[in-house]
Amino acid sequence: MRALILSDIHANLEALNAVLEAAGSYDVLWNLGDVVGYGASPNEVIEKIRPLAQMNVRGNHDRVCCGAASALGFNPVARTAAMWTHDEMTEANRSWLAGVPKGPLTPDGFPGIVLAHGSPLNEDQYILTMRDAWAPLQQNGVGISFIGHTHLQGGFCQLNEQWHDLRPRYETQNEAEIWVLGLEEGVRYLINPGSVGQPRDHDWRAAFAIYDSEEASITFRRVPYDLTAAQGRILMAGLPEKLALRLREGR
Repeated sequence: MRALILSDIHANLEALNAVLEAAGSYDVLWNLGDVVGYGASPNEVIEKIRPLAQMNVRGNHDRVCCGAASALGFNPVARTAAMWTHDEMTEANRSWLAGVPKGPLTPDGFPGIVLAHGSPLNEDQYILTMRDAWAPLQQNGVGISFIGHTHLQGGFCQLNEQWHDLRPRYETQNEAEIWVLGLEEGVRYLINPGSVGQPRDHDWRAAFAIYDSEEASITFRRVPYDLTAAQGRILMAGLPEKLALRLREGR
């Protein structure tokens, strides 16, 4: 079984289209949240991801943009984008977003996997360091936790007293930038596929991952997309210019 794992699309239609084209064949799509916010194509992204994803987990921007949570905790730029997104979305899309469940969720047939937006222990917690990863790896009790929220591709793993920080080491295969992580039995993993629509690791290219249960592997991918078009949509929508500039900077 091949699962396409996406997170933090953030209403970037151009990036999502590039990822779906590059992903090739897959059996299921798992969406780890923050479908909207920041970007200028919330309706188009929801209408594309909704029929494709077998499982969706809500993100913090999803909650705020659909009106299920307050924007007061956001910085001014994020708050402006969230308010614009709320008004721009159709009523049907706001309603769908409001119904996306909180993680962690367990996909049918995969008791050793959970899907979450932030930490499996707290959906709003960022897992940035080994210190952040310690409690989820110790307490979650499953083999693989797929998470998003940080916009950083990679993750952490633990076996007994051994802990490792996982950061992609890309290789070029058939003109694609990939890194294949072989999964070891007995090891616990926290895996972040990276952000489709707004990476923050100083690499502007869209990020995603593919989990292959038969191969016992996770393939991390980076693909370019029509950045100029995505930036143009943001500017034409009247959203803060910073949101367009940061796409190029990958932060």
